[in-house]
Amino acid sequence: MLAMKILISLQLLGLTLLCVGIFHCQAWPRYTFVVDETPYGRLCSTKNILTVNGQFPGPTLYAHTGDTIIVDVYNKGNRNITIHWHGAKQPRNPWSDGPDYITQCPIQPGGRFTQTIIFSSEEGTLWWHAHSEWDRATVHGAMVIFPKKGATYPFPKPHAEFPIILGEWWKEDIGQLYNETIQSGGDPNISSAFLINGQPGDLYPCSKPDTFKLMVDYGKTYLLRLINSAAQEILFFSIANHKVTVVGSDASYTKPFSSDYVTISPGQTIDLLFTADQSPNHYYIAAKAYVGGAGILYDNTTTTAILQYNGNYTSTSTPSLPNLPSHNDTKASVHFTGSLRSLADKNHPVDVPRNITTPLFYTLSVNTRPCLNNSCAGPNGTRLAASVNNISFVDPSIDILQAYYYHVNGAFGTRFPNFPPFLFNFTAQDLPLYLQTPKQGTKVKILEYNATVEIVFQGTNLVAGDDHPMHLHGFSFYVVGWGLGNFDEDKDPLKYNLVDPPLQNTIAVPVNGWTAIRFKADNPGVWFMHCHLDRHMSWGMDVTFIVKNGKGLGAQILAPPPGRPPC
Repeated sequence: MLAMKILISLQLLGLTLLCVGIFHCQAWPRYTFVVDETPYGRLCSTKNILTVNGQFPGPTLYAHTGDTIIVDVYNKGNRNITIHWHGAKQPRNPWSDGPDYITQCPIQPGGRFTQTIIFSSEEGTLWWHAHSEWDRATVHGAMVIFPKKGATYPFPKPHAEFPIILGEWWKEDIGQLYNETIQSGGDPNISSAFLINGQPGDLYPCSKPDTFKLMVDYGKTYLLRLINSAAQEILFFSIANHKVTVVGSDASYTKPFSSDYVTISPGQTIDLLFTADQSPNHYYIAAKAYVGGAGILYDNTTTTAILQYNGNYTSTSTPSLPNLPSHNDTKASVHFTGSLRSLADKNHPVDVPRNITTPLFYTLSVNTRPCLNNSCAGPNGTRLAASVNNISFVDPSIDILQAYYYHVNGAFGTRFPNFPPFLFNFTAQDLPLYLQTPKQGTKVKILEYNATVEIVFQGTNLVAGDDHPMHLHGFSFYVVGWGLGNFDEDKDPLKYNLVDPPLQNTIAVPVNGWTAIRFKADNPGVWFMHCHLDRHMSWGMDVTFIVKNGKGLGAQILAPPPGRPPC
């Protein structure tokens, strides 16, 4: 037998086979995603939306921890598209991560791109979505990562499990909404409805017949895989008369805790157990916006689904609604998020970096930029912007990964600052106007391979303080601390949780507050970090990290795949 490893890749019956040697073959599931326009009716009117395989929400992908899957993406739509596999760390494989002009140029209409999704330690719920303009409003779906074959959940096996995807709906075309917002320089129009599994629910016009129903048996326990795909809002979620037990977030297990409600940021996933232990009846499942910033316009409607018990009984005429926190209840929001803890048992240990080699302090701000003749729709005729450390990110003309890998000069700068250029009372009520104007640039932060990184995110009250759900591609990170007000570098680190902090890929920095995260830069490549409120991302609240190659082939970026979309 030859000692040399022979790699054979072929498509057969929807599987890609990776063969090592002669007798050891592993089947990789292969999926086809066709992005195309599909007519969908909501709120008494019909419009064309971009979908995958005609489905809204899109198809659910299934895998086990450590699996690899292949997705062939065909763009038959009318505009550019990319697909991001949110929370999949993609070890050494930034080529398939998906953010446009960061790791690839968009797939143009009529084009295709084959993406390889490599799961490593993720276990639980993730999701995939478009990562170009604001098309993730309709182009998204769940990813379920089961334990390795032969392993079990660290909680009793539920009777059944269901993805629950929270979303937003606009009556207008989402591409038109994006273009109007960018051109006007103002805030986007608020959404027309929130959604549960693609449906607005009973409280909206022309919606009741299609309200999503979750059918349950009395006495059984169920697992809900909750995903917030909303483009612009953090959401409160609850089930009338039923408590939920949180057991995971962002494909990492948590210490179980019981709650009457959930706070979930755009991009975040939360795994919930609940037992159908109430009198058989119909109960509303509901979600509505949480908005911590003052003076921010938001959709104040409530989406509902129905929890319906099986069996013979007489249901009440109107299901009962859960008691959701008020729209601006910051205390409720941070109380839930602050309750998350890693499971941290012998089968799911934590590895929190202790000796930090790369401390970073990043301010997160909403800004304004001057507009010709004060003709924009921002405050006083300005154009709204956003920044990290006073730099508002500008997309390059070719993707950063390509420029980095092939040593293309001039595509980006490498001096993204570790600290903000100005120190001031970040959360003060009245701040000088000159602080509102950021610099613009395409600058990246270079990280050494295996660097231990701490980022303290500090929200500011420039223009309007707001919550900022920050998402880091290519990594999960430990949330070691948070607080309201300004970060105190002497006192606050003494209160860090270094024992069982939650392991997440998306974390909401509270309005006019701070959050500290830690991770090890052990994944070489180009990785995006941004606010997952789409308006803030488009305004420039973004950073790109380049993690340098380490020594040895196992610590270096994989070779680029064939057929990458042209720029």
